[in-house]
Amino acid sequence: MAVKIRLKRIGKKRAPHYRIVVMDARAKRDGRAIEEIGKYNPKTEPSFIHVESDRAQYWLGVGAQPTEAVEAIFKASGDWQKFKGLDAPAPLRVKEPKRDKLEIFNEALAEAHGTVKTDAVTTKKAAAKKAEPKADKAEPKADKAEKKDDAAEAKADEAAPAAEAAAAEAPADDAKA
Repeated sequence: MAVKIRLKRIGKKRAPHYRIVVMDARAKRDGRAIEEIGKYNPKTEPSFIHVESDRAQYWLGVGAQPTEAVEAIFKASGDWQKFKGLDAPAPLRVKEPKRDKLEIFNEALAEAHGTVKTDAVTTKKAAAKKAEPKADKAEPKADKAEKKDDAAEAKADEAAPAAEAAAAEAPADDAKA
C-alpha cells in the first residue's frame, strides 16, 4: 500500500484549515486518514504550524511520501532537516502574545488624565457608607431570631409542668380501673 503524508482540508469557505495526515494514496482528499500528525492554518499571521515531530519522523522513516505542500511545512518546522540529517533551520516566527487588558486600560487612562490609577474608582468613605445600612438591616433579623428562640423556650417551660401533671394522673387512672 502506498502511504502519503498530505493535507486534509477542514474549515469554512475562504477560511481553510488543514490537518497534516497520513493516508492511503488512493483515498479521497478529505477521506479517512490512518493518523493525524499535525495542523496547519495558512490564514493567520504568521501561519500556524503544529507538527508532532516524533510521529512525522516515524512515518518518514517507514517510507511514507510527503506531498510538496507537506514537505514545505516540514522544512519550515525543521522535521525534514531532522529526517535528512541536515542542520536545523531558523526558528519559526511566533505570534506576539496579547497585551494585558489592565495594561491597555492604564495606558489609555494615563493619556487621558496624565496619571495611572491602580486603586478602585470608588472612595473608601462611599464604600463604608454603603456597608453600614446592610449591617443595620442584619440586626433586626437577629433580634427576630432571638425573640423566636425566647418564645420557643417559654412554650417548653409551660409544657413541662403540664406533662408532669399528666404523667402523675395516668398511673392513678390505671389503678382505679
